[in-house]
Amino acid sequence: MTDQDNEREIVLDMLLQVIDGDEFSHRVLDRVLKQNQDRSKQERAFISRLFTGTVKHYITLDYVIELFSTLPVRKMKPLIRNLLRLSVYQLLYMDSIPSFAVCNEAVKLAKKRGFAKLSGFVNANLRKIAGMGDIIYPDKEVDILKYLSVRYSAPGWLVEMLLNQYNPGQVEKMLEASLKEKEITIRCNRLKTTPEELKKELAGEGITVYEHPYLKEAFIIKNFDYLENIKAFKDGLFAVQDVSSMLVGEVSGADNGDFVVDVCSAPGGKALHIAEKAGRVSARDLTEHKIMLIQENILRMGITNIETKVWDATVPDVDIINKADVVIADLPCSGLGVLGKKYDIKYKMTQNQQKELVELQRKILNVVSEYVKPGGILIYSTCTVDRNENIGNMEWFLANHDFSPESLDNYLPEVLHSDTTKSGYIQLLQGIHPTDGFFICRMRKEKNL
Repeated sequence: MTDQDNEREIVLDMLLQVIDGDEFSHRVLDRVLKQNQDRSKQERAFISRLFTGTVKHYITLDYVIELFSTLPVRKMKPLIRNLLRLSVYQLLYMDSIPSFAVCNEAVKLAKKRGFAKLSGFVNANLRKIAGMGDIIYPDKEVDILKYLSVRYSAPGWLVEMLLNQYNPGQVEKMLEASLKEKEITIRCNRLKTTPEELKKELAGEGITVYEHPYLKEAFIIKNFDYLENIKAFKDGLFAVQDVSSMLVGEVSGADNGDFVVDVCSAPGGKALHIAEKAGRVSARDLTEHKIMLIQENILRMGITNIETKVWDATVPDVDIINKADVVIADLPCSGLGVLGKKYDIKYKMTQNQQKELVELQRKILNVVSEYVKPGGILIYSTCTVDRNENIGNMEWFLANHDFSPESLDNYLPEVLHSDTTKSGYIQLLQGIHPTDGFFICRMRKEKNL
């Protein structure tokens, strides 16, 4: 058996854990890549691409399989349907692999895993798909919902929700972006270096560096293997952070001497960023594990003005009521703005879970708004594009609390200024903005309370 055959079997087991199990793709992939560090960069790249591609596209793959199979995918044995999925992904999206090799290796793997009787079924379907030519998608003009669902591998309920909130062109761009490989964006640690020096340092390590159009301290990096092996990373010269998340720190307006509370902080990117500007930051999260992640980043980045605390954000902390100049509430959400990174969210999230998240967000906002001193600032943000979790929650909060929205224009690059930023919020959309999908609003507590 060749290494690539073995890699296909590794991916098959990963798919069984994620698509037919309850594990999350990014955790499974991280674990498998760490277990296979002795493999070459090319071998690990093959595992990563085949796994992530199959998960990202599996509704499309199932559609193609069912164009030819007499048996619906849902009625197939889990191992067989996932073997077909990873094989069809290679046929459709990995042109460098000959179709005969894909078919032959799938048959071998079916036999090896105890399904010799179904190897003919696997072979017949793959050979038909290999000869089919271009995919014929549902007619976009007749049924836009079905077209978008199949073309971009998104559940029908999710497409319907997005179409109810955005125009079809925006929805298609967002879904298309969710299938693309996500770029790695970093933020310069200005406490240790400058953007110019960081760029030189990274280039000296053979890393390709691109400037981000929104912020001077933000860069996109490419052409590296392990992040942990980059000297500039080990030395704490930068943090991995999407620009949308960096904008939270900008919009906070935190200044020297300010006390800032970050209530759902892990892994700490926003707290670390704001610590460069503020006097003192309290970074909190629900578990010891999450706090350890924050502490690791604090140590690596050389930050001295962040204190960490295990705390449930739904429970009031009486010690800080009316004490914070700024509260950062980047709250648990549906994650529909980061599907390019956490690509199985779209399959695992349900409408009921979304409704529960809205209630959780409101519960936390009720609690943490008490920490803001009169005249202080509350920043509410999420990494989703769902209006119910975003502008819906902002409007609900303002209707029920003595806060007022404030323009973001003094804190954002001019290219992002709009009627909504003047009204106190911004909704970034993946595929339309060069960021994750992300929502940020800024609200000031009334002084005469």
